[in-house]
Parts: sequence; C-alpha cells; structure tokens
Amino acid sequence: MPGAKVSTKGQIVLPVEFRRRLGMEPGSTVEVVDAGSHLVIVPRPEEPVRESRGLFAGEDSLTEALLEERRAERSRE
Repeated sequence: MPGAKVSTKGQIVLPVEFRRRLGMEPGSTVEVVDAGSHLVIVPRPEEPVRESRGLFAGEDSLTEALLEERRAERSRE
C-alpha cells in the first residue's frame, strides 16, 4: 500500500496511481471525512448536479407512490 508523508504545513501528496485511477488532476478538490480512527479522502465531483443525474433511475417513483396513496385515501372517504 503506497504511503504519504505529512509536511510541516499539514499537506500530503496523493500517490500518482490513486490520482490516475480516480481521474484527479491538479486543482481537483477532495472531501476529508473523519471516520474515527482513520481519515477517508473522497474526490468531490466537478459538477455534482450533473453527476448525480440518474442516481435513482430504475427506482420506484416516490411521487407516483404518494399520488396512489392519496387516491386510495379519497376512495375511502
């Protein structure tokens, strides 16, 4: 497992194999998550809205489920 040193300024350099695999280029931003005994570094998407499109594709429509529930309530009244 590749390692990284922490500089006196608290900076680290991510190993090139990780940067290449994740498509990170100079200027890319990351999220640092405190997971208790370790840190998790997660790349931030360049365009989060565009990249989240289709995230729930194929899932049941919550809107349709709500409308169906309302129809059922109306029929009971």
